[in-house]
Amino acid sequence: MTRRALIAGNWKMNMLRADGEALAAALASGFAAGAAADLLVCPPATLIAPVATKLSGCAVAVGGQDCHMNESGAHTGDIAAAMIKDLGAGYVIVGHSERRADHGESDETVKAKAAAALAAGLTPIICVGETEAQRDAGEAETVVGNQIRGSVPEAAAEDTIVIAYEPVWAIGTGRTPTIDDIAAMHAHIRQVAGGVLGGADKLRLLYGGSVKPGNAVEILALEDVDGALVGGASLKAEDFLAIAAAAA
Repeated sequence: MTRRALIAGNWKMNMLRADGEALAAALASGFAAGAAADLLVCPPATLIAPVATKLSGCAVAVGGQDCHMNESGAHTGDIAAAMIKDLGAGYVIVGHSERRADHGESDETVKAKAAAALAAGLTPIICVGETEAQRDAGEAETVVGNQIRGSVPEAAAEDTIVIAYEPVWAIGTGRTPTIDDIAAMHAHIRQVAGGVLGGADKLRLLYGGSVKPGNAVEILALEDVDGALVGGASLKAEDFLAIAAAAA
């Protein structure tokens, strides 16, 4: 099974409108429609609409960074999946380690958000990953496996969701697991997800731990790595496009 690579950029809480539009324009002009990978940017909610406008008609997709589990209601400050879709997005990140840590999101919460995304016609990128303490204790595969079982909604299919593995201790630190560690974890994720989904040959698995142009080729060449969830490097068009080119 050949899975098309997905390179997703998580802009996190960065950039105002002018900067976001400028970055989107640079990506639109620098990314070819015939590229070997799909390119996705997930700006802050305030920038989804203007970025989607800048990217209209080009091959770069747009997503959100989070959504609420409910369709509407008294949830001040939150944004529903349908609202993200309405702004021109096709994807949404759910369960990012920063949401799990900063906002206490449980697997049950992530599962509900992923289900809401699917119901709204979005592709959820479901994030899983272990802390350094959990890895040092030999619990990494158990933790990640349990997160997958608890975070993937019943309505999901292998071609309607994306799973991103982010070793929490490697995000933004410049550290990365060894290539063997990454390969082993992604193989484990595909096995567990296959049991949950009834198959995982079509499921795209992204690696999300300090991916940079310098390490992208080696990581993206791994059999079970189908792309990357990129943080800091996605804020620079040159670096982000270089990572996408590494997926060829």
